[in-house]
Amino acid sequence: MKRSTFFSFFLALAVLGSVSKLYAADFDTAYVSKPFVKTAIKFLPNEYKGVWRGEDGLIRIANGRIILKKVHIPKFKRDVRVSATVRLTSAGDPWDKSGSCFVIPASSDINMLSVAMEEKEYLPVDSTKYGHLVGAVLTKEYQPAIEIMRFMTPFGVGHFSRNDSIGHLRMPVYIDGWAPYVEWQDDVTQLYSALTGDVYVGMYVDTWTAKRYEASLTITVRESQLRRDKCPQRHVIPLLNTVPYYKQTYPTIFASHGLDISFDLPKKSRHAMLYYIVTGHGGHNGGDEFTQQENRLSIDGRLVLNYTPWRTDCAQFRRFNPTSGVWLQKRMANYITENGKRGHKEIEETIASSDLSRSNWCPGSMVAPYRLPLDLTPGTHHLTVDIPHAQPAEGDKMNHWLVSAYIVFEK
Repeated sequence: MKRSTFFSFFLALAVLGSVSKLYAADFDTAYVSKPFVKTAIKFLPNEYKGVWRGEDGLIRIANGRIILKKVHIPKFKRDVRVSATVRLTSAGDPWDKSGSCFVIPASSDINMLSVAMEEKEYLPVDSTKYGHLVGAVLTKEYQPAIEIMRFMTPFGVGHFSRNDSIGHLRMPVYIDGWAPYVEWQDDVTQLYSALTGDVYVGMYVDTWTAKRYEASLTITVRESQLRRDKCPQRHVIPLLNTVPYYKQTYPTIFASHGLDISFDLPKKSRHAMLYYIVTGHGGHNGGDEFTQQENRLSIDGRLVLNYTPWRTDCAQFRRFNPTSGVWLQKRMANYITENGKRGHKEIEETIASSDLSRSNWCPGSMVAPYRLPLDLTPGTHHLTVDIPHAQPAEGDKMNHWLVSAYIVFEK
């Protein structure tokens, strides 16, 4: 090897080493907020009336089904990464429920809290377009809540995770014990602009019992060595959120028609990205919870996403579901005999409700947003969300779709 080549080789190694050290120490924890720590979420209409205020700024609305707290996340001068961690345990509720962690847009005077305080009212909507979906769609005067994380509570994790005689009999052979809690973490850096300053963050569980859940939320901001003015600045436009937080009905509208939302991209905006969170519900055999349904998203009349949200990996969450209903199912099994040979015979195997495939969720799972890059110019655009074969709600068959969407763009 020539001397110059030899020198260049080790110079390259030195540079790579410096770069790797830079990236290894690229982001340092700069801010941690814990607005909720084992905070109870439960339905107590006689105790939690109107707006209930507790210690440390805790607010309860929707009869205790929603907890809120104001946080202040600074605007850092350097580039950041933001993560949200949610931990949940049951303190007596044995069922799976839909849940949502969210932020109320600071620039929207009308929101669930101002409505609960009777200072504002949700704006009336055109029933031919939106049915009874008040407080769900972006308008010039209103911005819906932005989901930080959609999650589904598991069956009874925590309170029912005892490995006693009953719990042991429910336990399948492929897990070594029931989990004491469930925890999810997600990178939510794209929401940094919506989280900075004084904002209200909240958590919601669709519970109708006094048997509570205990929920914790941690928001962590890590700062890099890169100046923010040298990095793209992201901004958020909340478009749609059909989660029925406060004085809102279950969104059954998709059984009749899709939803159309208008939004404006400002001048010099670029690299627009659509974040789409969706889960189907119904709870009965053959309902939208257990049937695959096509989701069709269009921008300005042009189809941009034809997507069937479906999860087939729910058995991996079995350790978080100690109170899931369990059935026996017969099947032929191939196995290794005592003398090391192969045999087969009919066996009975347990199958739990939490194992079953569902419309983009499992009991005990987080629901990751679908990210769709959009080639859009500044100006007015229209998003259409359609679930053409969504089933109607009839009697106790409460078919509905929880859909939220927001745009993130750079400027």
